[in-house]
Amino acid sequence: MVVTLIVVCEVGFWVLLAAGLATRYLLRMPRTGAALLLCEPLLEVVLLVVTAMDLRNGAEPSWKHGLAALYIGYTVGHGHRTVKWLDGHAAHRLAGAPRPAGPPRYGTARARHEGRIWLGTLLGAVVATVLLWLAVLYVGDASRTGSLESWMGAAWRAALLHGLVALSYAVWPRKAPDGPAPEEREPVRAERR
Repeated sequence: MVVTLIVVCEVGFWVLLAAGLATRYLLRMPRTGAALLLCEPLLEVVLLVVTAMDLRNGAEPSWKHGLAALYIGYTVGHGHRTVKWLDGHAAHRLAGAPRPAGPPRYGTARARHEGRIWLGTLLGAVVATVLLWLAVLYVGDASRTGSLESWMGAAWRAALLHGLVALSYAVWPRKAPDGPAPEEREPVRAERR
């Protein structure tokens, strides 16, 4: 049941996102679209409540409960960035707003960008760990909570790995090519013979 609910929450996230953006830009109802977008965190609350009820009703703590905690953590850490990114592109495509700027490609600006994304992963790991720790306390039987504790390790391994990747951008920054940026160059035209 928990795995099915995770899938339903993921599908619901994208459905609410599409409905919110369509309402906001196609139907020109920005408040209603914003209200739909603000409903997205309710999906995680529902998942949290159902997972807690599942444990309360005597379900054996398993990988499903750990996956639910990681899913909620990921959504807390990166969900707002996803919504903001898609909102910018929807505004550009559907409402004539300027094209959103992409991430920086070179140097310390790129390293800072990657560091900010890593902070989202770090926040997700903290949220997942807190939820898993609360589940361990809720179950109250150390012999039954090993799988939940192993998911804490998985969350921190993912954060560490992502941190190393983000750090690599600071240690070995990519240098901008000499000359104008690719988008500023003249298009190359084939010569006619």
